Amino acid sequence: MSANHRTASFAVLERLSAAHPDPTTHLADAGVRGAVVVATCNRHESYLDVDAESEADVEAAVETALGRLAGPAGLTTDDLRAKARVMTSSRVAAHLFAVASGLDSVVVGEDEIAGQVRRALSDARDAGATTGALERLFQMASTTSRGVKNTTGINAAGRSMVRLALDLAESRIPEWARARVLIIGTGAYARTTLAALRERGVGTVDVSSPSGREQTFASREGVRPVGAAELAAALGRADLVITSTNVLALDAGRLVPARSTEAGPLLVIDLGLPSNVAKDVTAVPGVDLLDLETISRHAPVAELNASAQAHDLVAAATREFETRTAAETAGPAIVAYRGHIEELLEAEIARARERGEHSEDVERALRHFAGVLVHSPTARARDLAAQGRLPELTDALGTLYGLHVPPHDENTLGVTYRRIG
Repeated sequence: MSANHRTASFAVLERLSAAHPDPTTHLADAGVRGAVVVATCNRHESYLDVDAESEADVEAAVETALGRLAGPAGLTTDDLRAKARVMTSSRVAAHLFAVASGLDSVVVGEDEIAGQVRRALSDARDAGATTGALERLFQMASTTSRGVKNTTGINAAGRSMVRLALDLAESRIPEWARARVLIIGTGAYARTTLAALRERGVGTVDVSSPSGREQTFASREGVRPVGAAELAAALGRADLVITSTNVLALDAGRLVPARSTEAGPLLVIDLGLPSNVAKDVTAVPGVDLLDLETISRHAPVAELNASAQAHDLVAAATREFETRTAAETAGPAIVAYRGHIEELLEAEIARARERGEHSEDVERALRHFAGVLVHSPTARARDLAAQGRLPELTDALGTLYGLHVPPHDENTLGVTYRRIG
C-alpha cells in the first residue's frame, strides 16, 4: 500500500504515517507472509509478500489490508479504494528500484532515500516481518541505487529535502555564519541537516530532542545540547528552527512565551511526517513556517540526461531481478530431478557392491556421470522458468519420471503494492 507526494495530499500521508508506523500491522492479515514499510517525509508505502495462488487471492489480501489501513487513519475504505491501484511482481520491483534510486522523490536524486529504504528493511527484519522474497527485493533495490548513483551522477549535487528547504530559506537568513539555529530531533535527518548547515557556514547550532537524546547527539556532533528546561530560551534566541521528529514538537502555545517583543524574525522549517509544527505558529508575530507541502512545490526539475540514464539502469535492474526470480522458481523441480538421479545412483552403487564390482574408481566414475547427466537439464529448467514455462517443466518431470514437484513458495516474489492517493 502506498501513498506519496505524487498521488496523495500531505494530510493523507500524515494520517497513514501516524496510524501505521510498524510493518507488523499487516502480519495479522490472512495470507500476508511478510511486510516492509517505507515511511519518509513524502511517502508511506507497504510492500507485502502475499501467499496467493490467483489474482482473486491477491485482491482479497489487498482488500483486507486496505480496510485495515483506512480505519486507524480516520479514512473510509471507499475513499482509499477509489484512489488505489495494484502492482505485483516485477512492477513492484520497478517501483521500489526507482524509489531507492531517488527517481520518485520530490527532489530527484535526493541523498536520504537510499538509506531510508535500507532502514525500512532493517526495521522489518528486527520486527520479524520479512521473508526471503522481500529480503531479495530490497537488497536488489539497494544494489540498483548504488549503481545509479555511481554511474549517472544524478545526485552529485547532494540534493535533498533538507538542502532544498535551506535554499528556500536563503532570503530569510542573509548571513548564515551569524545565524542561530535550533534543530529539534536527533534522527537521520538531524545529521543531514547539520551537515547542510555547516556547508553554509553556520557555526551556532543548538539541538533538542523530545525523547531526551540531545546530549548524546551533541557530544557526537559537536553542537550545543538543549534540555527541556532550556528549550524556551533556545527558541527565544533562534533565527531558524528545523524540526524532524516523530511528535508534535512546536505550537503557538509553546512559542509565544519564548518569543519576547525584542526577538527578531523566526523561520520554522518542519521536515516531520506527521507534522511536527502546528499551523497556528504563523499567528505568532514575526514567525513564518515552511512545511513539506510548501517545500515540495519548489522542487527543481531533474537534469534530463542523468534522469533518463538512471531510468534505463532501473529498467535493466528490474529485468534482471525478474529473470533471476523466475529462474529461482525452478528450485523445487531441480531438487526433485536431482533427488531422483541421486536415488538411481545410490541404488546402482549398492548393486555394484553386491556383485563385488565396487571400487573407488567405479564409484567416482558413476558420480561424475550423474553430475554430467543433471547439468544440462538443470540449466534448461532455469531457462524455462525464466520464460514463464515452469508448468511445462513440472508436467514433463511427472510424465517422464513420475515425479511430483511441490509448489514453489519462499523463492517466489508475491509482493503486492497498492498506491493510495
